Formats: sequence, structure tokens, C-alpha cells
Amino acid sequence: MTDFPKTKHITKNEINELPMQQYDGPIRLFNTADEAEAAAQKLLGETLLGFDTETRPAFRKGESYDPSLLQLATENEVYLFQIQQCGLTPALKQVLSSPEIIKAGVALERDVKELQAIGEFEPAGFIELAFPAKNAGIKNLGLRGLTAILFGFRISKKEQVSNWARKELTESQQIYAATDAWLGRKIYRAFDENNLL
Repeated sequence: MTDFPKTKHITKNEINELPMQQYDGPIRLFNTADEAEAAAQKLLGETLLGFDTETRPAFRKGESYDPSLLQLATENEVYLFQIQQCGLTPALKQVLSSPEIIKAGVALERDVKELQAIGEFEPAGFIELAFPAKNAGIKNLGLRGLTAILFGFRISKKEQVSNWARKELTESQQIYAATDAWLGRKIYRAFDENNLL
């Protein structure tokens, strides 16, 4: 069980002094519709997934891109779907619309809307982790701040503005993306164990 921290706020400088940590488990990358569909079929058996997306950054005014990557973390591995290549398959849409499968993450609303622009689905089962954090009096509501407060480590933001639309993602990009989804699940569990959901 995560001992719930007394700290409710942490500064940028304090975060930067914490040790760095990242997801170090198995990462499964899917970029064809058939592979993605088979993987999503497996995910239909899960009850809790960490959730995140990555989108190619836009540096010019008026420029915007659809999400390139959908990350879903189970207890033991993280699934990365290159949705520009594999699309949102029927089973993936089922995962995203199942009220039986909790999908936990930070700043979800925009991610979900952007995914709906790629393929229609009725979202259900999404849990925005900023809400229980706010109710617990925590001031840092982003993924980096919540991770620092709850677990005492920091995560790298190095790949945040890298090109997520690349056909071949680097190992560093894959670890960064997997870490974000893994933490969504981990933070949800910490709130759940402390009866804060």
C-alpha cells in the first residue's frame, strides 16, 4: 500500500532534485490493424488500464495533428498502438467504450476527443486522476507533479515534443510513452488503496 503523502505541493526545483525513474517492464508495439485488433481483444479481459496518448507537436499557429499513439498499461505490460498506421480497430473502440474497463490518466478529456476524431466511439470508464487529487488537497495535478508527490521520483519529459508520427519510434520514445500510461494505472491504484476514488 502507498503511504499517502503529507506533502500537498511540490515545486519544480524540488521535483528536479528527485531521482529519475521510468517504466522498465515489457512494451508491446502494434502498427498493423490485425496486430492491434488481436491485442485489443486481449485487453477486453482487463478491468484497469493506465491510459495516455501522444500527438506530434505543432509548432506553427493553426497547425494541429491527430494523435499518433495510444498507450494502454496493464499490470504487467504496456501496449502501444501506432494509430496513424493501425487505426482504431473495432476491439480498440470496444475497450475505449467499455464501462467495465477503467481507463485512468491525467488530462484525459482532450485525448478522448482527439481519438473520437479518428474513429467514432462512445467513451466510458474513463477516470480523470486530477479530480481525486484535487479532493485530497494536492496542488500539483499534472502527471509529473502527482508522480513526485505520491512516489518520490521524477519522470523525464525529454521526448514530449518529439515526432510521434514517425513510422519507427525510438526506444526512448517507447519508454517515455509507456511510462506515462504505467503511471496512470499506478496513481489510480494509490488513490484506490487510500479510499480516495
